[in-house]
Parts: sequence; C-alpha cells; structure tokens
Amino acid sequence: MAVSKERKKEIVTTYQDWLGNSQAVFLAEYIGLTVKDMDDLRDKVREVGGEFHIIKNTLGKLAFEGAGYDVPPEYFLGSTAAGFAFEDAPAMAKAMADFSKSVQFLKFKGGYLETNILSAEEIKALAALPPLPVLRAQLLGTLMAPANQLVRTLAEPGRQMAAVLQAFVDAEAAPAES
Repeated sequence: MAVSKERKKEIVTTYQDWLGNSQAVFLAEYIGLTVKDMDDLRDKVREVGGEFHIIKNTLGKLAFEGAGYDVPPEYFLGSTAAGFAFEDAPAMAKAMADFSKSVQFLKFKGGYLETNILSAEEIKALAALPPLPVLRAQLLGTLMAPANQLVRTLAEPGRQMAAVLQAFVDAEAAPAES
C-alpha cells in the first residue's frame, strides 16, 4: 500500500520532533529480530527514558538532513532502527548494547550525540560509562576530597592537644587510684 505525500510529511515531522527532543540517537540494523525481541528491546529502552523505532530509510534521511544532521550514506542502508535517548544517552546506549550482546541480530550502524556523529565503537564506549548517579557521586567525592583533607589538617592540632591533656588527666588519676 502506497503512502501518501501528506502521510510521508507527517512521518518526517514526527522523526524531526523525536530528534529535537532527544539527547542522542543510535541507529542500528535489526535484521533477524523477532517481534518478541523488538518488544523486549523497546521495554528496556523505555525504562531508561528512550524510544526505539523502525524507520524508513528515505524518510529518515530526509528528517535527519532537515534537522541539520550530517548523514553518512551507510547510516540509511538496509534495515534501520533508531533509539532516541530523551533522558540519559549513556543509559540508552547501554540498554541497546546489552541487548545486542544477548541477541546477535542488533548491530550498531552509528549515531549522534546531540548533532555530533558517533561511530559504532564510540556508541559502545558511551555504553561502557557508569550510570549518571554513579558519575555524580564520583564527581562529588573528587570535589569533596580536598575539603575533607583541609578539615582533617585543621582539626589535627586540636585533636593532638586534647590527647595530651587527656594523658595528663589519666596520669594524675592513676596514682590516686592505687
């Protein structure tokens, strides 16, 4: 069944809306995935605040170019599906990468972080990053380390003085007890 020009324009507009709302887009080849596999992948992607859609190559290319993306020709050859990361790009990349390890039929073609082109290897490297809460905790720990060290350094003379005074108190109390 042929798709009308109006419907094609609606599809391109939808793709462009997704692009405008996403932090990253990961394109993949999906030949061999079953409907159940696709549903499982979509569930995993939704959990991390994204969406996974099969897209038409010609309409996808038009949408990406219309949104100002540089489009390598190999991105829209063969079967193409796109994962749109609306909340957390590394979590989205990780969800897709983990799924591709368990189901060999999903293969990254490339993608975009904002409007920067990513290769399949760069997407896998992005997927290897720790989750955002862990990164925040690591950053906070790094920022807090000098302050904690300063507090310990400033408190050390007072702690030593208190230890000396306690030793005198203990020494004076010891002969009285004997």
